[in-house]
Amino acid sequence: MHTGLQNLLEASKMLFDNSQAEIDKRNMKVYNRARALNKLALLFIERIKKLKTPQVVTYDSLSIFAQDIQKALTVTEIDIKNWFQHISPFFIMDRRKFLSVYEKTKLIFGNFNNFLTREYVKTKSLQQTFQLIGELQTLEKQLSAVEVQKTNLKNERLQIKREVATLEHQVTALTAKISLEQITRLSAEIEGLNNLLKQQLRHLQKPFIKMQALASVSSSSGLNPDELKKVGLYLENPFEAIITEEASLPVLKEILQKLLKLLSQDTLKLKPDKARKAEQTITDILKHDALKTFHGKCVDVAARRRQLEGSTELGEAKLRLSSLQQQIDQLKARYVNLETDEVAKEKSCVELVEKIRNHKKAVETSILNYLGKQVRLS
Repeated sequence: MHTGLQNLLEASKMLFDNSQAEIDKRNMKVYNRARALNKLALLFIERIKKLKTPQVVTYDSLSIFAQDIQKALTVTEIDIKNWFQHISPFFIMDRRKFLSVYEKTKLIFGNFNNFLTREYVKTKSLQQTFQLIGELQTLEKQLSAVEVQKTNLKNERLQIKREVATLEHQVTALTAKISLEQITRLSAEIEGLNNLLKQQLRHLQKPFIKMQALASVSSSSGLNPDELKKVGLYLENPFEAIITEEASLPVLKEILQKLLKLLSQDTLKLKPDKARKAEQTITDILKHDALKTFHGKCVDVAARRRQLEGSTELGEAKLRLSSLQQQIDQLKARYVNLETDEVAKEKSCVELVEKIRNHKKAVETSILNYLGKQVRLS
């Protein structure tokens, strides 16, 4: 095909050269037709030169080459029919010689195109098979790499699991050493005393709240700043309030004396029933020392709490326990991330295995169709 095009190019150059020679002679009888043939030959030359023989032979490159030749020959056929009749009867030998080469080129193209579409088209599937094999090899390498990554993630995750178990064992041992059970029991005892005190002072809740409100807007409550703070503490946490008192509860009793005065003057505007219950509670505390037993128990528990909290061993153990727990939390967070990554790698493996299976099946089918041989890729 390449040789046929080169011959057609030489024939076109022959038309160009011979017509140019007649133009140079300035023979007016032939001049106009010589110019027409010269331009037409130049078109043929430019058109043929644009047809590039592919350096790499594949079905796709030859198909493009054939399409370009088809277009060039079709346009050339039209030019010959339109212009050669106007050039006649001059350049008859040159035209015959060109037409002979042109017809041979068409015949070569016909054979070339038949071979391409009937025989060489089979190589298209073969080329696709080679491409599939290349892709298959790449996929298998990717699968191997992902499986290694997944194994590494699993090993790291299991190592972290063992480290967490070791640290949790240390936490358990340390917890037993610092007697957290004792701390928990003491905290429960404090909470119980606090609730009992709240129950004992329940009828003073509303009066104390109104007393606070009155103190915030005027001095008629009679409370000084320290006493006002103490009222707030008795409302929120009576245990903490009572352990700051002396055994006789002087601050609380002073507050209750002022509250009793406000109640007698109806300054707080309480309902009679609530006022009566509040006065009864105040009387029990002021005259019968109703909170004396509670004070002794609370002070004793608070002393035991201070002793336990002041222990150097306990402080060091708590710091160590906090450090261990922080390490455990970090390792567990890392464990979750590794688990997520491992799931993602497993998903990638499944997808790659499916792609590999499909590629193998396509290669096996292609070989069967092209060579008629049944193969099984492992």
